[in-house]
Amino acid sequence: MSPQATMETQAQGQEEKVMDAVLNIAKNISRSGEGSLIIIAERKDVEGLYETHYPQIKSDSLLTEQGMNVVVEKLATIDGSVIITPKGELVAFGARVLKSTTLPGFGTRHAAAAGITESIPQAAAVLISEESSLIKIFQKGSIVIEMDSAEINPNAMDKVIAFLTRNDMALIVATGLSLAVQVPYYYIFLVGGSYLIVKAIFEVTSSVLTGSSEKEKA
Repeated sequence: MSPQATMETQAQGQEEKVMDAVLNIAKNISRSGEGSLIIIAERKDVEGLYETHYPQIKSDSLLTEQGMNVVVEKLATIDGSVIITPKGELVAFGARVLKSTTLPGFGTRHAAAAGITESIPQAAAVLISEESSLIKIFQKGSIVIEMDSAEINPNAMDKVIAFLTRNDMALIVATGLSLAVQVPYYYIFLVGGSYLIVKAIFEVTSSVLTGSSEKEKA
């Protein structure tokens, strides 16, 4: 393997570790009944697209280092968004996103998650709804995965994380999850007592989530 290929593999592995840490944080916040928005984007891409309301702390530690997950989890419950890089660097917390895309029936967190990922196609946003406790992952302006806070088989979760970082639907199919139903643009998988809703086509804007007509505000 060439040095460049080795570096790319290492970077991919770090991105997956960061996504895993973010999803674990999201599950903890969901179980606590609080809401939050965590954005994963390159520092240079997100520059100028947010403003902060709190004095910012500086840290050279990465999210994947011991103890940083606890720090980021606490910061994520402060009003506003947490922004981290794919490498795991803390960019900002308590941030107001300046790009938003209104999703009818949903609130400001949804609008910010859709807007920032629409503006930065390589970004991802993990939204925890305070009302429903659902975790929604946005990419390219749309919800691509929705899940609850129940624990998922680690092997299956590894494939989900790889799917999110590589946008490869085959990785989800490879998990061997039980496909409960397929509806337009979605595959709904059962994972023990939990579930995943996986969007099959990234380009289509989401208008239906779990089949529930109840509207939520976040």
